[in-house]
Amino acid sequence: MPRIRQSDVDEVKSRTNIGDIIAERVALKSAGVGSLKGLCPFHDEKSPSFHVRPQVGFYHCFGCGESGDVYSFLRAMDHVSFTEAVERLAGRIGYTLHYEDGGAAPENSGRSRLYAANSAAVEYFRAQLLTPEAETARRFLGERGFDAGAAAHFGVGYAPRGWENMMKALTAQGFTREELLGAGLVSQGQRGVYDRFRGRLIWPIRDVTGQTIGFGARKLYEDDQGPKYLNTPETNIYKKAQVLYGLDLAKRDISRGDPRRVVVVEGYTDVMACHLAGVTTAIATCGTAFGAEHIKVLRRVMGDDSGAGEVVFTFDGDEAGQKAALRAFTEDDRFNAQTFVAVAPDGLDPCDLRLQRGDAAVRALMDTKVPMFEFAIDRKLSGFDLATVEGQVGALRAAAPIVAEIRDQLLRPGYERVLARRLGMNPTEVSAEVKRAARGARTTPARQEPAAAPNAEAESPGLAPVTLASLPRSAEVAMERGVLMGALQYGHQVDQEMLTRALEAPFRHPALETIREAVAAVSDRTKAGWAMDAVNAVREPYRSLAGELLMAPFPAKDEEGAVASTADLTRRMIVRHLEHEKNELLGAVQRVPAESDGGRALRMRLRDIDVERQRFAES
Repeated sequence: MPRIRQSDVDEVKSRTNIGDIIAERVALKSAGVGSLKGLCPFHDEKSPSFHVRPQVGFYHCFGCGESGDVYSFLRAMDHVSFTEAVERLAGRIGYTLHYEDGGAAPENSGRSRLYAANSAAVEYFRAQLLTPEAETARRFLGERGFDAGAAAHFGVGYAPRGWENMMKALTAQGFTREELLGAGLVSQGQRGVYDRFRGRLIWPIRDVTGQTIGFGARKLYEDDQGPKYLNTPETNIYKKAQVLYGLDLAKRDISRGDPRRVVVVEGYTDVMACHLAGVTTAIATCGTAFGAEHIKVLRRVMGDDSGAGEVVFTFDGDEAGQKAALRAFTEDDRFNAQTFVAVAPDGLDPCDLRLQRGDAAVRALMDTKVPMFEFAIDRKLSGFDLATVEGQVGALRAAAPIVAEIRDQLLRPGYERVLARRLGMNPTEVSAEVKRAARGARTTPARQEPAAAPNAEAESPGLAPVTLASLPRSAEVAMERGVLMGALQYGHQVDQEMLTRALEAPFRHPALETIREAVAAVSDRTKAGWAMDAVNAVREPYRSLAGELLMAPFPAKDEEGAVASTADLTRRMIVRHLEHEKNELLGAVQRVPAESDGGRALRMRLRDIDVERQRFAES
């Protein structure tokens, strides 16, 4: 396969803002001069330790140690090859790539072809919605309050009846049957390959970046023997446990809201109804229960670290809907945000609520939300006759473990009082039962948290990883650390001759000395991406520390102050080198005859050092 010219690889990276790419998946906020931070997409965490520095095109997680550039981020998140990552970014900015030896652009393969096939299918299904056969589909949408504009906004389409209509259309565009099978667009049966979606209304399912990765299809005809809803099967790009329908449309308003709120509904039409009614942060799962992987995705988009956000679950009032709410409750402790449940009057879902009572009723649904704990308590109590002592005691025993799970020690007493009022019992009795339930929970093995990223501790077996926090607290180490941090982050903006001189002499801390060697070896520190190249050149187990130095917030109010501070640190480091050299020469002078050539040379060098030291000390 022809290789992309290195100059093009560098040019695409220099034209791409890594902050914009990562912000499509992770909510980022300012973390000091030139630095952004958010929840790490590579491991599960509740406080943000993932930092992005757009100026140098680099990211680093202080929690798991993952770091890299925009290409490594795309490769890790989307599981694409290096070539595919470059080609994807080049297409994004409209840059024409050139290949070595005059080779032509290679045919995309693997995941890129799956994305392309899904994209082609979207256009096919949308065009079919305008055909005479799709009258039933258009009527279905109209009866639910969705016009042509709404269908276009959500990309809704129609899969015609017949076994191979779509397959013929896409193979005519150059897609192979193997690629269509890999994308989940066709199925393999005893009689051959056939269209998976036939005679159905189609919703494209997109990832957080807006790329179509699969489809949801609703049955329209009575003679269709399949399920009411049929989704794309698991593929290399479609993992239903991680997919949230509508998140590509909702993510901007989620991250900008005050408070940041996510509304979790049950179906595609509910998402459409909410968005059209003004609740633009609504999302839904795709044929599976809301679970831990969905929470990870949402928390990164929300920037869920302050506890000020809200996740509102809307469920039908029927038994199935209430069970779904309780399943979501079991995952509640994975959120930092406050969780609520909103059930519409008469148990209507958002789509029916909008049809019967209008957009305002959908928006007002958010005002009826109740805390998830309160909902879960009431659900437990509903199975007991509270008019009897036996019912009250049974209800207390059933509900006490729910209150015991409340982590916030300020909230728990309040819910103990709520439970006592619901039961008509003495608050002291309720509190005692909650404490017993809490003690019982502590004897049960705690839920195991997901493991950290594979490279978090595996850099050097038997050696504790060196981090900024583990460096000795001394003036010398602080200066060496400051010089390297300033060099990596702002070295392209300071006097290059001075910086080179500051990095000439060995540092005293071994880890920082290893990093200094890599930084000093870079010949052109004004070239885009040089700092990341220096970090990658650092040998293990110190590469992660180098990444921290590149990403850690620089102690300055603004960029101008950071550059000035870096210049001052380089001057101080040069002065330290000169003082060290002077002390060594003073010892040598004692051992060399004063009138010898060597003695005179030493004294001349001492005089030059004093002049240089004075000049740098005063500058």
